[in-house]
Parts: sequence; structure tokens; C-alpha cells
Amino acid sequence: MGRMHAPGKGLSQSALTYRRSVPTWLKLTSDDVKEQIYKLAKKGLTPSQIGCLWVRGLGAA
Repeated sequence: MGRMHAPGKGLSQSALTYRRSVPTWLKLTSDDVKEQIYKLAKKGLTPSQIGCLWVRGLGAA
């Protein structure tokens, strides 16, 4: 729903920026990440569940 006296839809300007660099404390390579994702997928997890596990449990962004 739009605003009455302002253009746009009222989106917040304080969104977090997207970091393209890997954190220094994360010691996983891209091959390790792929293997972990394949293992979780073989267990029957959906892509959204795998993403939640990665963000919450392993600190990947």
C-alpha cells in the first residue's frame, strides 16, 4: 500500500548491505559447502531448510 504524501511504498533505508567477501573465521571451501549441501539434500531436507541450517548453525551468509 502506498503512502499518501510521499512517493514510493515506504521501504526502509536501513537494509543491511550484502557482503561478497568470506568471513575470516569461516574455514570452508566451496567444495566443502557443496558436499555439505548434497548430504543434507540426500537426507530429504528442502532447499529452504538447508538454507536455514546454514545461516543459523554454520554462520554462512
